[in-house]
Amino acid sequence: MKIATFNINGINRRLSNLLAWLEATRPDIVCLQELKAEHDAFPEAQIAARGYDSVWVGQRSWNGVAILSRIGQPILTLKGLPGDPSDQQARYIEAAVAGVLVASIYAPNGNPQPGAKFDYKLAWMARLHRRATALRKTGAPVVLAGDFNVAPTNLDIYSTKSWDNDALVHPQSRAAFKRLVGRTWTDALRQFHPRERIYTFWHYKRMRWQRDAGLRLDHLLVSPNLRGRLAGAGVDREVRGFEGASDHAPAWLTLAD
Repeated sequence: MKIATFNINGINRRLSNLLAWLEATRPDIVCLQELKAEHDAFPEAQIAARGYDSVWVGQRSWNGVAILSRIGQPILTLKGLPGDPSDQQARYIEAAVAGVLVASIYAPNGNPQPGAKFDYKLAWMARLHRRATALRKTGAPVVLAGDFNVAPTNLDIYSTKSWDNDALVHPQSRAAFKRLVGRTWTDALRQFHPRERIYTFWHYKRMRWQRDAGLRLDHLLVSPNLRGRLAGAGVDREVRGFEGASDHAPAWLTLAD
């Protein structure tokens, strides 16, 4: 089973890129973030024509998350992260697919910091931690996949000081991600690339893609009962070089039967 995550940065604007990648790589399950489309504007028919069933939650202009599957209809289990009924941002969706519980996650950016947006980011990450703990305790096999908007360590960002005051690398953001992973979840990319500067995001400005000045913001975390099934993980880096590309590239893991 191959599970991927991809911040598409506007699903309708980059639909041809998404469909080309799906056709070329055929992941079994795909978590998408930053749809930037209202619920009714999601291109369900075009994705279905490539063999994928979908569940999603859209939002006008910003946010939006989805789960695609070519191995059976995703069974929606949760739409929205618990813990704050007033939070209407479309950043979390969860579904059961072929015996695995999968969450597609688009964590808040948090900039500028300090301020209300950074406070929201930290509170959101704390809610995610609580949800992840609850899921783990069910005993279900779980994959948390998405754009966590955190570069966890200095190995996850190119050598620079220009991001030092950014929420993506702030010590509190990194601490929140570290608490989430804890001793129980496995960071799939780091499991297979423990010392490699492997990136999933390259900003559009200042030739950062061409200079390979990237950050690793997109992560796939697996529950303890899936750790033994991890067979590989990587990044489809070349997708970032497509014409009109998202500023993210897809990341993926494979699970043995």
